[in-house]
Amino acid sequence: MKLFSQQLLVTAVLFISCLSQLHAEEPAKSELLFPFGVIADCQYCGVKGTGARKYSISDQKLAKCVDHLNTLDLAYTVHLGDFIDRDFKSFDVVGPIYNRLKMPKYHVLGNHDFSVADDQKKLVPQKMGLQSKYYHFGVKGWRFVVLDGNDISFHAYPKDSENYQFAAKYYEEKKITSPKWNGAVSSKQLTWLKSVLKQADIRGENVVLYCHFPVYPENVHNLWNAKEVIETIESYNCVKAYINGHNHNGNYGKKSGVHYLTMKGMVDTEETSYATIAVHADRLVVIGYGRQENRVLEIRK
Repeated sequence: MKLFSQQLLVTAVLFISCLSQLHAEEPAKSELLFPFGVIADCQYCGVKGTGARKYSISDQKLAKCVDHLNTLDLAYTVHLGDFIDRDFKSFDVVGPIYNRLKMPKYHVLGNHDFSVADDQKKLVPQKMGLQSKYYHFGVKGWRFVVLDGNDISFHAYPKDSENYQFAAKYYEEKKITSPKWNGAVSSKQLTWLKSVLKQADIRGENVVLYCHFPVYPENVHNLWNAKEVIETIESYNCVKAYINGHNHNGNYGKKSGVHYLTMKGMVDTEETSYATIAVHADRLVVIGYGRQENRVLEIRK
């Protein structure tokens, strides 16, 4: 009986030893590099709204979100478009709230940001503090690229402008069936994007793309030329994720090693929605608040 007990003890020790050895051979998770904040579709205006969209309380939700993010040590915060729902004066309500953020702050242009009078459309980027409609910035070996999905669109330009007429011709000639409240990235912007991604590849940087409009998975909210944008993305190994708003229900897909994450809209329901994303060398960890889910996005090498 004693011998049997000793054999059990030896077996148990060997088993534990094997487990320890297996655990030791597992690759260690990388340390946190930096976190940042992400908000989508605040979409404020002074109208109560119907159904899920609660436009008139978005300023309150944004204020609470800003207060919370200011308690965290974030590298920056980005809003993914549709900062307002309509009316140029809406910027004067939510703009000062967003600007209370203590870290660097960025904007992506959404379709509703141009839901203002025709003579005010050209003033929107400057009102949002943008020197360019599309741009990029770097943080600790990561490159963040902001795209303008309103580049070719019906909503970003006055109806009597050449850009509006170009969008109408583009929509007709390409036989687009996607809704007119979407848009496209121009060939000029795509050429610019390729140059940015090429330089990121050379420098060994990881890249996250931001746009208001999704491109994947297939969805009614996607860019008119989503396929063309995806082809560009898949040509560069440096791209790790594409993050957007526009579809308030949220969405997710993974294609050719790239994560496509649609953030849920803050404006929908009385509950808030936003996230922080922790950047590691091997993963992005999405920590959601309110309606936004948590998610771990493993980074391809």
